[in-house]
Amino acid sequence: MIDQISIILKIFFFTFGVLIGSFLNVLIYRLPRDLNIVLPRSSCPNCNKMIRWYENIPIISFIKLGGRCSGCGESISYLYPIVELLTGCISLWLAPEYLSYEHLLNYLFLFTIMCIFLVHFIVDLKHKILPDSLNLLLFLLMLSHGWLFYKWTFWLSGLLVGFFVPFSVTWLFYLITKKIGMGGGDLKLYGCLGLYLGPIGIIYNISLSCMLGAVVGGLWLLVAKKNKNEPIPFGPFIIVVSFFQIYYFDFFCRYFPCYR
Repeated sequence: MIDQISIILKIFFFTFGVLIGSFLNVLIYRLPRDLNIVLPRSSCPNCNKMIRWYENIPIISFIKLGGRCSGCGESISYLYPIVELLTGCISLWLAPEYLSYEHLLNYLFLFTIMCIFLVHFIVDLKHKILPDSLNLLLFLLMLSHGWLFYKWTFWLSGLLVGFFVPFSVTWLFYLITKKIGMGGGDLKLYGCLGLYLGPIGIIYNISLSCMLGAVVGGLWLLVAKKNKNEPIPFGPFIIVVSFFQIYYFDFFCRYFPCYR
């Protein structure tokens, strides 16, 4: 009986994640274009045919339609089912072992952060922006968490260090080179993360994300033979480091000096 309940719960959390993933696809498409995220209903970007409800079932509709629009036959991006499947797996991975009030709240908190990270990651890669609306939501989540569980000196100092350290470096870089080294969205993201990670944690984040960005960005420019002056989205590097800091917290506490 217990095994049956466990299976049902796993199916529920996976399905819930897939449905949320469908909404994340809407955010990924509409936020960079400053479109309303609720209305109108989804339509084909090629022929503007309204997508009927049975053509909008996550993953299943993509398979049934053969990955093509039922109106014009234009291919549908594989990003849609990938995001839905990935969000379902994330939800299943974070699913609480016990359905207590505390565990469910913790699940919703971590799952929401992961959803914001995922949208930020893809939008920044495709459009080189980090939407302010998502940074604001992340700020409110991190501030609420810090207010409830940390001393005010911890989250406030994390916010200040997270914003002003990279801002100062970016400003100094601009004065020397007359080039913008880091976008405003990245600075805001650092500030939001500082609320949760604290001053030491966000310093590690800044250092590691810059090192990761330098290595990956350098390899990308070398392999892809891109112009060295072409901007590289930096948000994904911040998000990757933040993911490991948040979800593998014990590892950082064990191997990184003075982490907490």
